Amino acid sequence: MKAYIVGVGMTKFEKPETRDWQYWDMVREAGTAALADAGVRYDQVEQVPVGYCFQASTAGQRAVYELGLTGVPVYNVNNNCATGSTALMLARQFVEGGGSDCVLAVGFEKMARGSLGGGAGGGDFATSPVARHYGIMAAAHGFEMSPPTAQIFGNAAREHMERYGTTPAQLAAVGAKNHRHSVHNPYAQFQDPYTVEEVLAARTVHRPLTKLQCSPTSDGAAAAVVVSERFVERHGLGERAVEIAAQAMTTDTEASFASGSCIDAVGAPMSKAAAEQVYAASGLGPDDLDVIELHDCFSVNELLTYEALGLCGEGESGKLVESGATTYGGRWVVNPSGGLISKGHPLGATGIAQAAELTWHLRGEAGPRQVPGARTALAHNIGLGGAAVVTLLRR
Repeated sequence: MKAYIVGVGMTKFEKPETRDWQYWDMVREAGTAALADAGVRYDQVEQVPVGYCFQASTAGQRAVYELGLTGVPVYNVNNNCATGSTALMLARQFVEGGGSDCVLAVGFEKMARGSLGGGAGGGDFATSPVARHYGIMAAAHGFEMSPPTAQIFGNAAREHMERYGTTPAQLAAVGAKNHRHSVHNPYAQFQDPYTVEEVLAARTVHRPLTKLQCSPTSDGAAAAVVVSERFVERHGLGERAVEIAAQAMTTDTEASFASGSCIDAVGAPMSKAAAEQVYAASGLGPDDLDVIELHDCFSVNELLTYEALGLCGEGESGKLVESGATTYGGRWVVNPSGGLISKGHPLGATGIAQAAELTWHLRGEAGPRQVPGARTALAHNIGLGGAAVVTLLRR
C-alpha cells in the first residue's frame, strides 16, 4: 500500500530561549498547521510517532495532548540527529503495512544554548553511545578542547582536503550557498547572506570549519500527516498528496570503523548504502532528482553527502559545489531551505522539516525559493552513532 504526505507544518526555528515557550507549545503550533494543511482532524489520526532527543520519557504524549486527548498510540522516538526522519519512517511503515490509514509524525526539540556535546546525551565519553566513533577520531587526530561534533567533522574535512585537494573556499561555498538560500525562508533561524570570503573570515570552531559552516542549536518543531492511498481517495486529497516513493534507513557497519577514517566514522558509508537502497526501490537515480534537502550539520557533510548520493564521483564534491551545480540555475537545488547550517537544527524536528520543505516545492508552494517544475525530491538525514535515512518523494 502506498503512503502519501498530505499535510505539513512547522514552527520557525529559533535560537534557544528566544521565545518563552515549552516543547508542547511548539508541537501545538506545528501539529495544528500540518492537520490544517491536510484538512484532517486529530480524531482521524490513528497513530503518532514523536521524535525528540533532550526531553524525558513520554514527552511525546505530553506534547501531542495539546492536539487532542483521543487515546491513540504515541511512540517516543530517539535516533540522535536522524530522529525526525525515523519518526516519519515509522509513520510510513504503519500506513504501508495496512495497519493505519492516517498517521501524524511529529518532531521537536527544546535545546540548551551553546555547542552540542558528543551526541544527544553528552556526558561521559567512555560510556557514550558514540565513544567508538570518537575513538576512531582520537586515534588518528587526537582529542582537543573544541566541541566534539565539530572536531570529528572538522577532521573529516581535513582528510578530504588531504586526499582530494578540497580547498577551504570550497567548504565555505557550502555555507555561503545555504545562507543565501535561507534569505527567502521565513522559518529559518538565520536569514542573512554571506559571501565565501565572509564565511572564511568567521570565527574558527575547529579547523577548517568556521562558525558559518556549522549548524546552530535550535528550538523548533515540525509535523507531517501521512496517509494511505484509500484515505487520499476517500477524502479527495489528490491535489495535496506527495508520494513517499521509497525510503531506507541504515546503521553503521564495519565500513564505518575499519578504515580508521573520520569520513567513514561520521556516516558516509551509511548514507551511500541508504541512497543505493532508495534508488533500487524507486527505479530512479540522481539524474532524476530536482530538489534535495540533505544533512549539512557541517559544510563538509554536505560535500560527503554529494558523493554518497551519487551526485558526483568520490573526491569531486568540492568542485561540484564550486561549479554552481547545487544551487538555482544548476543541475540540482540542494538545501533551498538554507539547510541545517542556516535554517537551524533542532534535532528531533530536522528530518520532518526537510520533508515539509520538499513537500512545498513539489506542490509549487515554496514562494520565492521555489525550485521551478520540481517533481522529484530527496531528503537525507543522518545521526551520529548511527542512523542514516534517505527518503524519495514525488508528485
